[in-house]
Amino acid sequence: MVSSLGGRDRPDPELDKAVLGALFSESTVGLHVFDTRLRLVRFNTAARYVRAFALDQALGRHPREWAGDFYSGPYEAILLQVLDTGVAALDVEVRGHLRPDQPELVLSLSCFRLEDSAGGVLGLATAVVDITERTRAAERLALLERAGGRIGTTLDIFRTAQEFADEMVPALADTVVVEVLDSVLRGDVGEPGTVLEYGALRCTGRRSADHEAERYLPSIGEAVGLAAATPFAQCLSDLGPRLLERLGVEAEWLAREPVRGRRLTEAGAHSLLVLPLVARGSVIGVAHCYRNRTAYPFDGGELALAAELADRAALCLDNARLYARERSAARILQLSLRPARVLGHGAVETAHSYCPLGAGGDWFDVIPLSGARVALVAGDTAGTGLEAAATMGEVRAAISALAVLDLAPEELLERLHDLVTRLHGERPPPPDAPADDERRDTTCLYLVYSPVTRRCAVAAAGHPPPVLALPDGTVEYAVTPTGPPLGRGLAKYDSAEFEVPEGSVLLLSNSALLRAVSDDPQEQLDRAGEALRPTHRPLQEICDEVLYKLAPEEPDNDAVLLLARTRALGPGQVASWTLPNHPASVSEARARTERAMTAWGLEQQAFTVTLVVSELVTNAVRYSDGPIEVRLILDGQVLVCEVTDDSSTVPHLRHAEEVDEGGRGLYLTWQVSRRWGTRPENRGKTIWAEVALGEDG
Repeated sequence: MVSSLGGRDRPDPELDKAVLGALFSESTVGLHVFDTRLRLVRFNTAARYVRAFALDQALGRHPREWAGDFYSGPYEAILLQVLDTGVAALDVEVRGHLRPDQPELVLSLSCFRLEDSAGGVLGLATAVVDITERTRAAERLALLERAGGRIGTTLDIFRTAQEFADEMVPALADTVVVEVLDSVLRGDVGEPGTVLEYGALRCTGRRSADHEAERYLPSIGEAVGLAAATPFAQCLSDLGPRLLERLGVEAEWLAREPVRGRRLTEAGAHSLLVLPLVARGSVIGVAHCYRNRTAYPFDGGELALAAELADRAALCLDNARLYARERSAARILQLSLRPARVLGHGAVETAHSYCPLGAGGDWFDVIPLSGARVALVAGDTAGTGLEAAATMGEVRAAISALAVLDLAPEELLERLHDLVTRLHGERPPPPDAPADDERRDTTCLYLVYSPVTRRCAVAAAGHPPPVLALPDGTVEYAVTPTGPPLGRGLAKYDSAEFEVPEGSVLLLSNSALLRAVSDDPQEQLDRAGEALRPTHRPLQEICDEVLYKLAPEEPDNDAVLLLARTRALGPGQVASWTLPNHPASVSEARARTERAMTAWGLEQQAFTVTLVVSELVTNAVRYSDGPIEVRLILDGQVLVCEVTDDSSTVPHLRHAEEVDEGGRGLYLTWQVSRRWGTRPENRGKTIWAEVALGEDG
């Protein structure tokens, strides 16, 4: 001991004596004094209260005789090192157990060598502080912080439950099982106090530090019912956690839980925590943690920690439930708004594949048009959820309505742009969203194919162009002018026309599917071409192959594919002629129509078709000045009658009275036709009517 100096510059023995007295009788830090052979020769009063050491009969004995398993490891090494080198060791952490069935204790140990005035070694002095509670508090805080960042990383119920189990084992428990109500997986929750009405609890997460115990755990997805008067039922009734410090086979409630009770017994569980999973006042499920490998049982502090972690996990599970419910609702809405089935069409053979993954706003459509033509549509609305699905439904309905007007592709997109702009105005973006928020983008591709001319007209609003696979094996992007996404920028769109051979395959998809392959358009084309060739195979087989080739291994968005193989109507199915604008042209049109019907073997329907053509030509002679074009198209069980003139005036259907001298032409056409309408042309208009040739027409 270094002597203190009094006022006369010499040692003060009274002060030294007072210091020693305080250290051994009043200090709160345990003090051990060892001789050079590490025998305990003295200890202070505070050392008696260090739970790790029983010092009643320790004087004169080596630490290995009274320090238990604390002496193994760093404790012995520190004593020997300080005794040998004289270098003090400060705040060294030492861990051990009083008994195997008790929790671990943590000590802070500081060690100093004792020397006489000549430098001779007298022994060692160690200061011992029990820091068990402080260490446990720090470990619990660290576990809470770590779990807070690792639980709920996704909005998936099973993933969240597994993250909770992974954090609990082995930090707090040997084995953890998480079970949620079946209703939660459907997006609903249960109210507290109605345990017997909950039905089954389904395992969504599990973890064990003991590989042998894993075989006693339920499988993921396995459902087990609840029984009354058990810790599991009680904690769900009053929403209070349960601690069963000592769990033995004699517990009567185990018999009421034939599945859980048997598994607990077989796994050798001796201490159990049952934690209700409750969020926002609603019951999510239950988590049970048990120890079968750790010798000592759970205590109250561990119950409080586990309950807090369970509350955090329950909130994350409820967030996942809410997301799953909205996603399911969006999926149901999306599927209900998509075509339930794609009807056959004489112009094209179609096949489609739909892989719903993101509950977004991706869609396709096949819309029959006048003149045996067909419109092929693909588009997507950015984002997921109900808003995206609802926007998709509105846009798809608008396209169907506009398509009836027989507008050119670029004009249809311009009108659609105005509609989407208005919809965006009705649903303003969040305050923090950027002005060019791409999450609100709606894209569309609109293509019209005519089997008579074998020509396509196409325009796009921010959507990838269609892929065209020709019968000779050539695969290329169809030339498609692309304007801005719908609702963004100026509504300026152009269209392109190109001719396609019969038997060509057109591929339309949502934009995310192609982007999943690569950002390089050529690489996208090469991958699609591998699946499209050869084009003579069954179309659905080709469609599935394209999906297999393009879909990523871990998709995060819907995959929508529409394939159309083009057909052609040859000269034997089309009759057309040009007539002068003269009243005599009506009888000539009637005569030519009768000859065409006879050539097609349709004499029985000749009267009806001749009547329609006669009325349409009469209308053209009356209201136009230039030549009149007449065309008959035999499309399966339907005969299309078309009359084109140079007048832009659109006729209106009137119900003529008996005393009226005119106005019956279109009324008669309407009565005998399956449907009729007009479409604008570059010069004038075309009035068309479809006449059914049989019961299927």
